[in-house]
Amino acid sequence: MDLARTEVAEAAPRRRGSATRLWLMALPVVFFGVFFAYPVAAIVARGLKADGVWRLGRIGEVLGRSDIRHVLWFTTWQALASTALTLLIALPGAYVFARFDFRGKQVLRAVVTVPFVLPTVVVGTAFLALIGRGGLLDGLWGVRLDTTVWAILLAHVFFNYAVVVRTVGGLWSQLDPRQEEAARMLGASRFAAWRTVTLPALSPAVAGAALMVFLFTFTSFGVVQILGGPTFSTLEVEIYRQTSEIFDLATAAVLTIIQFVAVGAILAVHAGTVRRRETALRLVAPETTARRPRGAGQWALLTGVLASIAVLLVLPLGVLVQRSLDTPGGFGFGYYRALTSDDGGIFLVAPIEAIGNSLEYALAATAIAVVIGGLAAAALTGRAGRLVRGFDALLMLPLGVSAVTVGFGFLIALDEPPLDLRSSWILVPLAQALVGVPFVVRTMLPVLRAVDGRLREAASVLGASPWRVWREVDLPMVRRALLIAAGFAFAVSLGEFGATVFIARPDNPTLPVAVARLLGRAGDLNYGQAMALSTILMVVCAVALLLLERMRTDRTGEF
Repeated sequence: MDLARTEVAEAAPRRRGSATRLWLMALPVVFFGVFFAYPVAAIVARGLKADGVWRLGRIGEVLGRSDIRHVLWFTTWQALASTALTLLIALPGAYVFARFDFRGKQVLRAVVTVPFVLPTVVVGTAFLALIGRGGLLDGLWGVRLDTTVWAILLAHVFFNYAVVVRTVGGLWSQLDPRQEEAARMLGASRFAAWRTVTLPALSPAVAGAALMVFLFTFTSFGVVQILGGPTFSTLEVEIYRQTSEIFDLATAAVLTIIQFVAVGAILAVHAGTVRRRETALRLVAPETTARRPRGAGQWALLTGVLASIAVLLVLPLGVLVQRSLDTPGGFGFGYYRALTSDDGGIFLVAPIEAIGNSLEYALAATAIAVVIGGLAAAALTGRAGRLVRGFDALLMLPLGVSAVTVGFGFLIALDEPPLDLRSSWILVPLAQALVGVPFVVRTMLPVLRAVDGRLREAASVLGASPWRVWREVDLPMVRRALLIAAGFAFAVSLGEFGATVFIARPDNPTLPVAVARLLGRAGDLNYGQAMALSTILMVVCAVALLLLERMRTDRTGEF
């Protein structure tokens, strides 16, 4: 009898936990249904449905076009090339950060991560300043080459270097080096020991990093939009061109479906690599594996990595700042002062007002993302059943659908009461929050899962409500992670471009939209103002990232 009472008492918190999880899921599901699934479905239906009948034959027609096949080929080719080049350049950096201990390591880790949080439009602008329009490398040694493809590839390396360094280096720093040393004592060469012991343990992290780099480059928009011009288009850029310039919604809908399926497959494979990485061989504290470089070879490797960081990561940003100060009258702040004037052309307001607009939008988007993402992360904390796995997949869907499609879908779908939001300022933060929510979830979820579930059950048994359990048990432990999640959501929202380019009003432009519009207009003044705005945006994102690094408690180097 006592045993039965005990089982009933233990089962009650679990039942309450399941009910609480459903309530936690409710708001995120409604949010994604209304502001993601509905607009995307509306734009796809507008393109593939005529007179109430689905015209699926348009899919074959679009895929049969040579120009579309060229876009698909270039999208895949440049993503593969960017991924291979990033791995080639960044893996030595991952080793250095994992195994070497040197002065300024934490600061350098933050510097390496700055490009990752920069808006893609800033990255494209930085490489435009470096290579294009009379840039530092344009016509070097009197040789003029078509540098467009190389600019795109190097910009992708710049953007994704930190993904490899922090994902692979984070695991590498926790691998016990004594296992490799034992293999060498048994007669294996240095390379053979690394190939047979370390590489198999690192392969899930390398595969996961490669898939994420491929995902980011496969869906690249801002970089290719600025650097590629009319000749080179990825799927994302072509969707934008088909919707905003040609108004061919059928083609845009087909390309959206293709990108969604491709990215969905990438995310599914990546989920498998994450599970494999979690079961990697014995891990140790990262502080025990890093030591001062020894010997000429290790010092040479460290020097080479530092040189590559200086050339590939720091130089483009430095050139961006230099071009923003290089006015026709000499070095000065002329382009920055020009941001305060309105010429009545490109904007209805002075370009400097884009800074305040972006900050206000990003703060609102961060608040939305933290609420939705926090509830979602709390709902995912329990056992990973089918419902939880399906909900988790729903949260990642914005990474697999064109942001351009989402933005244009907002204009198409949210145009009737009670959701006539086309003239409302909230439309931009809503679009930005869709991109920020996955970052909030991925930042908070590991910390929430690390909280001992018995503490929650004990509080429930003692009569605490779900809200009090969260306030008294979870919140004190995840407060720092919540701040970091908010910081990442803010940085991501600040630089969102794909959806915002459709819905930002001319009298309230955001920084990335203002930069793109200035670059699309001829004249040294417009170009200089674009460089100045990009520099401001870069500084804001860099400061946010450095503050996040100071708040981090773990030093494994992973995101």
